[in-house]
Amino acid sequence: MIEINVITNNTNWFRYIKNPSKYLDYKINKLNLKNNLYKKNLLLGTLLLAGSKQITYLNTKFRKKNKSTDVLSFPFQTKSDLKKKIKMEKEIYLGDIIINLDKIKNKKINKQFKNEFNSLWIHGLVHLFGYDHKRDKDFAQMNQIEKKYLKIIND
Repeated sequence: MIEINVITNNTNWFRYIKNPSKYLDYKINKLNLKNNLYKKNLLLGTLLLAGSKQITYLNTKFRKKNKSTDVLSFPFQTKSDLKKKIKMEKEIYLGDIIINLDKIKNKKINKQFKNEFNSLWIHGLVHLFGYDHKRDKDFAQMNQIEKKYLKIIND
């Protein structure tokens, strides 16, 4: 089972999603119902809803890139370490995701905004599962998983 704690550091988020925590819980529950892979484990993570200033600071501090971005993910373990932990531990902290409101708020229609938001947190979540997109092969695999998850939460 996946659980994501939502922290809203930028109150402008509430203009676009009335209750981000409740919204994400609903979407995560849809994932949990369809995902047999992690039924025996509690997989925890944090989603920080931020703005450009905060995500630029974090991107600079942890990735040495002094620029804004749409999403950052900080997995707590590699994919192979996570596979080992899943067999041995009941509760596992996956890591942190940060999403930048300023990169998606120009989506004027609420549905477009939520679609973009869903794409970003799913992208971050897949990173927390240990996937990356450094090589084309990895990008294709990650993209396939993201599409599968988006289909589940949008059905």
